[in-house]
This record gives sequence, structure tokens and C-alpha cells, in this order.
Amino acid sequence: MTASRIRVLAQQAGFELCGVAPAGPIEDFESYSQWVADGHAGAMTYLTGHRAALRADPRNLLPSARAVIVVGKLYNTPHPPDAISRYAWGDNYHLVLRQGLERLAGSLREEYGDFEYRACVDTAPLLERSLARLAGLGWIGKNTCLINQQAGSWFFLGELLVSLPLEPNPAPPPDRCGTCTRCIDACPTSALLPEGGLDARLCISYLTIELRGPVPGELCEGVGGLVFGCDICQDVCPWNRRAAVSLDPAFAPRNAGQPLEQLAALTPEEFRAKFRETPVWRAKYSGFLRNVAIAMGNAGDVRYRSHLERLASSGDATVAEHARSALRQLPSTIEVDG
Repeated sequence: MTASRIRVLAQQAGFELCGVAPAGPIEDFESYSQWVADGHAGAMTYLTGHRAALRADPRNLLPSARAVIVVGKLYNTPHPPDAISRYAWGDNYHLVLRQGLERLAGSLREEYGDFEYRACVDTAPLLERSLARLAGLGWIGKNTCLINQQAGSWFFLGELLVSLPLEPNPAPPPDRCGTCTRCIDACPTSALLPEGGLDARLCISYLTIELRGPVPGELCEGVGGLVFGCDICQDVCPWNRRAAVSLDPAFAPRNAGQPLEQLAALTPEEFRAKFRETPVWRAKYSGFLRNVAIAMGNAGDVRYRSHLERLASSGDATVAEHARSALRQLPSTIEVDG
């Protein structure tokens, strides 16, 4: 089966990008291991230890794998930047991609017959961006996102490890970031390292999603008005100026554009009903309210006072702590007569 035929089947399964990488040792694993050793993974233990070692070779997940089909699913939708990261505006992408990967596997079976495979999204211990680069989908930019010259970087990655003898992409695309440092310069917390790579401990996405407990005080200001994730390094990327747009209803912006006061007023039940089937659920209720309190404090708007006072009485110590800190950031409403 030719690479062009596989791309056709991938497109029919709902993917805009597709390529084939070899199933074997990944050269980037050495750099990844050093990144972990430097402590840049922070508290994300699923990236370290035994699961880190699995990333050295896709065959650790499927011993019979002979190739890795890597797909890209666009999620960019026509909506202005928001307090919630663009990828979380719609449905849980893990489910959307996994369904598409299973459709692709079914199409391959119709043409190839039976074979072994394993469908993976970003919860599997794979060096996804490295495999995508090897598959010809793009290069890993200075913002650490995979950038496709035609489509930009607004897409999810998925992989289908297969026991089929598919011809891999002949050579990775060249790095086209050049001397541009817009993403590095724009990062409010200096998480993108000048020498390359990301210190996740400083990344707003890490702070608002992965980190449990209090956000370090010196980093709160950099979070700005964001409550889940961060798109700044992609928003400023020149390759996204004419980025393709997804029309998939699964990624429609139904969770975008919501005022902070509405988010602060959500009960646990309302939070579950609103976000249970979306990526926002990963932050958990207390983490989400913590983020809202930080954003309100950074806004310095006295209209948030009553909301922050309520959050300051929360039974969750972290939420209460950040709400009290945010209250101290608000201007005084007391007027002194002259």
C-alpha cells in the first residue's frame, strides 16, 4: 500500500494529516531523558520513571510493530483567544481521535487483512512529536509544538502502531523556525528556554492543568487571565497566521467566552455537567476554581470582590488561599473625602 493510499484512508477517517514513521529506536529519546533528568517535567510523574523508558521505542508498546502511522487532527476554530485554551473548547479529543484511529484500522483491515495494531493518543508513553516529525508531518518548533508548513500547529496527534510492513517517510521536513523567537519572547513565565525546549514547571498550561495545590506566588502574575491552558506561543507563531480551520462539530467553541464570574459560581455538580466530557475536567473542580481566583486577582477588577470573598471561605485550602491573595490585589473601594 502506498503512502498516498494511507493518507486517503486517514482522511476518510477524519484526519487532515497523515504519514508513516518507522517502528524502532527513537533518536530523540536521549534528549528526552536529559529533559527529565533536568527536572523539567515537574510533578508529571507519568513522564518519568518506568514510563519514560518505554518511550525509547514504539515496539515497547507493540512488539510486532513494523511501522507507526501518525495522524493529525485539526482543532482550530474561528473564535478569538479565550481564558480556556483552544484545544479544550469542545469535546474530549482523546475520544474523538481514538474513534478515528479505530476507523482507520478497520479500513486497513479491509485492504490488508488481519494484522496487529495499537491505537494511541497522548496518554500512551510515546514520543509523539518525534514520531510525527519522522512521519513527515512537520518540525518541532521553538515553542515545542509540531508545526506543519501548510496547516500550522493547531492539531492533535494520534498514532496507529501496526505490524504491517509499510514504507516510512523518506526524510523529516527541515526546521523552518529560522531566527524567529516570537514564542520565546511572548511567554509570560519564560517557560520556553532560549537554548531550546520547555521547562514545564514554568509553563502556564502545566500550572493551570497539571499542578495540584498552590501555584507559586512569583508565577501567578504571569498566568494573567488564563484559567485552563495557554495558547500564547501558538497565537504569536507566524506559521499560524493562515492556519487551517476545523469544521468538525466536536471542536466547536461551546466552552469559550464565559465570564470569570460565571466560572467562579459553578457548583461541583455544574462543573461536572459542563466539563466532564471535555479536557477541562483534568484540572478538577478545586484546580479550576484556584485558576479562576488567580485570573480575577490579576484582573484587579473590584466587580470580582464578592465572588472572591465567597471563594475565600471555600473548604478547599488552596482555593481559599488564592482567593485571599486575589482580594489583596483588588483596589480599595473606600473613598476619602477631601
